[in-house]
Amino acid sequence: MFENFEFRPLRPEEADQAVAMERSCFPEEEQAPEEAVRGNVLNVPEASIAAVDRETGKLAGMILGIRTDEEKYRDEFLSDTGLHDAEGKNFMLTGVEVLPEYQHRGLATEMMRRILERAESEGVQRAVLTCLEEKVSLYEKMGFEDLGLSGSAWAGEQWHEMQCILG
Repeated sequence: MFENFEFRPLRPEEADQAVAMERSCFPEEEQAPEEAVRGNVLNVPEASIAAVDRETGKLAGMILGIRTDEEKYRDEFLSDTGLHDAEGKNFMLTGVEVLPEYQHRGLATEMMRRILERAESEGVQRAVLTCLEEKVSLYEKMGFEDLGLSGSAWAGEQWHEMQCILG
């Protein structure tokens, strides 16, 4: 089903596409800063996954994140890749994105499965993300548990903090 896609870490030359995807997948007030998206692609590609359309060579979806030993999700993870610790036991997901024309095909679920499998093989114990209320059930289907409202105040929204225990 996913043979039309290549799954791999993002590459530096895809930074512009990653920024454009962020702009098309989130309302302006919820977007991560451009320099943060670029920083994630350039500085911590090992904490990312890209779904590349084999026919067009373009990004169809991506997941961004950082590793840390911190337990709670905080907004700074979205804007400061300097917080990444390659040995961190927690994987804080900062973006799960699929371009509109590729949505509703299971691509986000497949990227999540692959990146969590890779993270677990690298010693990560837990993945954490925040999402709006309407996305809680989507992430529950991917194996995440809703921990309730997060301390995040990103974009003035109320976010749910969700975790997936690995291993």
